[in-house]
Amino acid sequence: MTARRRGAALEADLLDAAWAELEAVGYARLTMEGVAARARTGKQVLYRRWGNRAELVIAAMRHRTGSIADRVPDTGSLREDVLEVLRAGAERQRQIGPDTLHGLLAEARDVDPAFFGIMRGVLRTVVERAAERGEIPTADLPRRVLTVPTDLLRQEVLLSREPLSEGVLEEIVDEVFLPLVSRG
Repeated sequence: MTARRRGAALEADLLDAAWAELEAVGYARLTMEGVAARARTGKQVLYRRWGNRAELVIAAMRHRTGSIADRVPDTGSLREDVLEVLRAGAERQRQIGPDTLHGLLAEARDVDPAFFGIMRGVLRTVVERAAERGEIPTADLPRRVLTVPTDLLRQEVLLSREPLSEGVLEEIVDEVFLPLVSRG
């Protein structure tokens, strides 16, 4: 007789099954029923934790790779911190692949809005530290300015068929973001 899974062990099994199913069938064909079958449970067990497949996939992604919010870079340089954020974002987007990224963006209305604020929060922390060090005149930036690096990263990932080069990330930071935040 198999012991009944509960709590964190059950959730880890469910998220592992979701990731395996995502890799096996892709985002477009991923279903709660398929994940439940792979996890050897009922789909109601999934729906008790995640309202839809987008939320499940995001949770599986975090389970697999962690959250950037848990490791905000602090290199002592605004430029390097923003580059580290972009590198982490590019790596995550490479890991999940364009199919999943496109699927998640198509279902963005089904995702908790807090998910989209995570990178803004990370960049807010990076900018506040830079202002405290005197690298920029203020951390009080318009929301759109603050999200420019990650918005441009997402745009590049969606439109490019190649992995993003370090040069592209440096252009985003050096030619767009730093000039915007450095003006007094």
